[in-house]
Amino acid sequence: KMSKNTGENKFRTVDVDDFDEDKFHDDNDGTDGGSVQPQIDEIKGFLQKGQNQDALKAALSNPPLAADKSSKDKYFQQTLNVLTAFRSSELDKAVASLSAIEVDVLMKYLYRAFSEPTEKSCAIILQWHEKAVAIGGLGSIVRTLTDRKTV
Repeated sequence: KMSKNTGENKFRTVDVDDFDEDKFHDDNDGTDGGSVQPQIDEIKGFLQKGQNQDALKAALSNPPLAADKSSKDKYFQQTLNVLTAFRSSELDKAVASLSAIEVDVLMKYLYRAFSEPTEKSCAIILQWHEKAVAIGGLGSIVRTLTDRKTV
Protein backbone atom coordinates (compact mmCIF):
# COMPACT_ATOMS: atom_id res chain seq x y z
CA LYS A 1 0.00 0.00 0.00
CA MET A 2 2.88 2.38 0.70
CA SER A 3 4.17 2.12 -2.84
CA LYS A 4 0.86 3.28 -4.26
CA ASN A 5 0.92 6.58 -2.33
CA THR A 6 4.50 7.62 -3.06
CA GLY A 7 3.61 9.18 -6.40
CA GLU A 8 1.04 11.47 -4.80
CA ASN A 9 2.03 14.97 -3.87
CA LYS A 10 -1.33 16.46 -2.91
CA PHE A 11 -0.31 16.39 0.75
CA ARG A 12 2.38 18.98 0.05
CA THR A 13 0.45 22.15 0.74
CA VAL A 14 3.16 24.11 2.55
CA ASP A 15 5.82 25.87 0.52
CA VAL A 16 8.98 25.34 2.57
CA ASP A 17 10.74 28.12 0.67
CA ASP A 18 8.46 30.61 2.47
CA PHE A 19 10.29 29.74 5.69
CA ASP A 20 13.74 30.44 4.29
CA GLU A 21 15.87 32.38 6.78
CA ASP A 22 16.86 34.95 4.14
CA LYS A 23 13.22 35.77 3.36
CA PHE A 24 12.02 36.00 6.97
CA HIS A 25 10.55 39.31 8.18
CA ASP A 26 9.40 39.92 11.73
CA ASP A 27 5.81 41.00 12.15
CA ASN A 28 5.41 44.45 13.64
CA ASP A 29 3.30 44.23 16.78
CA GLY A 30 2.26 47.87 16.54
CA THR A 31 4.73 49.22 19.07
CA ASP A 32 6.59 52.24 17.82
CA GLY A 33 9.41 54.26 19.29
CA GLY A 34 7.16 57.16 20.23
CA SER A 35 5.18 55.16 22.75
CA VAL A 36 8.20 54.21 24.88
CA GLN A 37 8.69 57.51 26.74
CA PRO A 38 5.30 57.50 28.56
CA GLN A 39 6.04 53.96 29.76
CA ILE A 40 9.50 55.01 30.96
CA ASP A 41 7.98 57.97 32.81
CA GLU A 42 5.45 55.68 34.48
CA ILE A 43 8.20 53.30 35.59
CA LYS A 44 10.30 56.22 36.93
CA GLY A 45 7.28 57.43 38.89
CA PHE A 46 6.88 54.05 40.58
CA LEU A 47 10.59 53.95 41.43
CA GLN A 48 10.53 57.44 42.91
CA LYS A 49 7.63 56.42 45.17
CA GLY A 50 9.53 53.29 46.24
CA GLN A 51 7.00 51.00 44.55
CA ASN A 52 9.53 48.61 43.06
CA GLN A 53 7.02 45.80 42.49
CA ASP A 54 4.72 48.07 40.49
CA ALA A 55 7.70 49.40 38.53
CA LEU A 56 8.71 45.83 37.67
CA LYS A 57 5.20 44.92 36.54
CA ALA A 58 5.01 48.07 34.41
CA ALA A 59 8.41 47.39 32.84
CA LEU A 60 7.60 43.79 31.96
CA SER A 61 3.95 44.17 30.94
CA ASN A 62 4.46 45.84 27.57
CA PRO A 63 8.09 45.85 26.40
CA PRO A 64 8.90 47.56 23.09
CA LEU A 65 9.64 44.41 21.08
CA ALA A 66 9.19 46.04 17.66
CA ALA A 67 10.61 49.48 18.45
CA ASP A 68 13.78 50.94 17.02
CA LYS A 69 17.14 50.29 18.68
CA SER A 70 17.40 53.61 20.52
CA SER A 71 13.95 53.16 22.08
CA LYS A 72 14.81 49.62 23.13
CA ASP A 73 18.07 50.89 24.64
CA LYS A 74 16.29 53.57 26.70
CA TYR A 75 13.69 51.09 27.89
CA PHE A 76 16.39 48.54 28.74
CA GLN A 77 18.27 51.08 30.85
CA GLN A 78 15.11 51.90 32.77
CA THR A 79 14.31 48.22 33.27
CA LEU A 80 17.85 47.66 34.51
CA ASN A 81 17.29 50.51 36.99
CA VAL A 82 14.19 48.68 38.23
CA LEU A 83 16.05 45.40 38.63
CA THR A 84 18.90 47.01 40.57
CA ALA A 85 16.47 48.88 42.85
CA PHE A 86 15.40 45.65 44.55
CA ARG A 87 17.12 44.25 47.63
CA SER A 88 18.25 40.63 47.52
CA SER A 89 15.65 39.71 50.13
CA GLU A 90 12.82 41.02 47.93
CA LEU A 91 13.62 39.00 44.81
CA ASP A 92 11.72 35.81 45.71
CA LYS A 93 8.49 37.69 46.33
CA ALA A 94 8.95 39.84 43.22
CA VAL A 95 9.51 36.93 40.83
CA ALA A 96 6.77 34.82 42.41
CA SER A 97 4.23 37.56 41.67
CA LEU A 98 4.99 37.52 37.93
CA SER A 99 2.99 35.65 35.30
CA ALA A 100 4.71 33.11 33.02
CA ILE A 101 4.86 35.65 30.18
CA GLU A 102 6.36 38.29 32.47
CA VAL A 103 8.99 35.79 33.65
CA ASP A 104 9.92 35.16 30.00
CA VAL A 105 10.21 38.92 29.37
CA LEU A 106 12.27 39.26 32.55
CA MET A 107 14.56 36.52 31.26
CA LYS A 108 15.02 38.45 27.99
CA TYR A 109 16.13 41.51 29.93
CA LEU A 110 18.43 39.41 32.12
CA TYR A 111 20.18 37.90 29.12
CA ARG A 112 20.54 41.32 27.55
CA ALA A 113 22.03 42.54 30.85
CA PHE A 114 24.45 39.61 30.74
CA SER A 115 25.54 40.71 27.27
CA GLU A 116 26.02 44.34 28.39
CA PRO A 117 27.37 44.05 31.95
CA THR A 118 27.95 47.04 34.19
CA GLU A 119 29.94 47.16 37.37
CA LYS A 120 26.98 47.49 39.72
CA SER A 121 24.54 45.17 37.94
CA CYS A 122 26.40 41.86 37.60
CA ALA A 123 25.71 40.40 41.05
CA ILE A 124 22.06 41.40 41.17
CA ILE A 125 21.42 40.12 37.63
CA LEU A 126 22.79 36.70 38.61
CA GLN A 127 20.48 36.68 41.63
CA TRP A 128 17.49 37.65 39.45
CA HIS A 129 18.41 34.85 37.03
CA GLU A 130 18.52 32.29 39.82
CA LYS A 131 15.05 33.30 41.03
CA ALA A 132 13.60 33.48 37.51
CA VAL A 133 14.86 29.98 36.66
CA ALA A 134 13.37 28.67 39.90
CA ILE A 135 9.94 29.98 38.83
CA GLY A 136 10.11 29.72 35.02
CA GLY A 137 12.24 26.62 34.70
CA LEU A 138 14.44 25.71 31.78
CA GLY A 139 11.57 26.33 29.39
CA SER A 140 11.82 30.04 30.09
CA ILE A 141 15.49 30.00 29.11
CA VAL A 142 14.79 28.10 25.89
CA ARG A 143 11.93 30.44 24.95
CA THR A 144 14.14 33.44 25.61
CA LEU A 145 17.05 32.18 23.54
CA THR A 146 14.90 31.09 20.59
CA ASP A 147 12.51 34.04 20.40
CA ARG A 148 13.19 36.34 17.45
CA LYS A 149 11.68 39.36 19.15
CA THR A 150 14.37 40.88 21.33
CA VAL A 151 14.29 43.58 23.97
